[in-house]
Amino acid sequence: MTENDQLRHGRTCVTDLQVHLVFVTKYRRNVFDDTILTSMETIMRNVCHDLDARLIEFNGEDDHVHLLVEYPPKLPVSTLVNSLKGVSSRLLRKQYKLKTHHNHLWSPSYYAASSGGTTLETLKTYIRNQRRPD
Repeated sequence: MTENDQLRHGRTCVTDLQVHLVFVTKYRRNVFDDTILTSMETIMRNVCHDLDARLIEFNGEDDHVHLLVEYPPKLPVSTLVNSLKGVSSRLLRKQYKLKTHHNHLWSPSYYAASSGGTTLETLKTYIRNQRRPD
């Protein structure tokens, strides 16, 4: 898949899957600054690439980060999250002296929401208006 493709073409499917992810630090500790967030974006972009996914957008504050990731249908979101959090935690704790709780950078929970090119209401209307056979 190239950077400009809107759709991912597989042998038996065509997909357009994105997920909005939010990770918070353990106990919402304020540990990030611009330098750390810049390094984290590079790390997460590389993890996505290794999983055949693509980091579309990334940003964060001192205690959490937001990611928008395009991913293949064969990749479970939970696997994506575990890889992103695990690799980033290990590499950032190694590179920077982060204030963590027992070597845990991230809270075990996360937020994930599917995203797409249209609203749910538009999709529901489109489905309702399909020509149903008599």
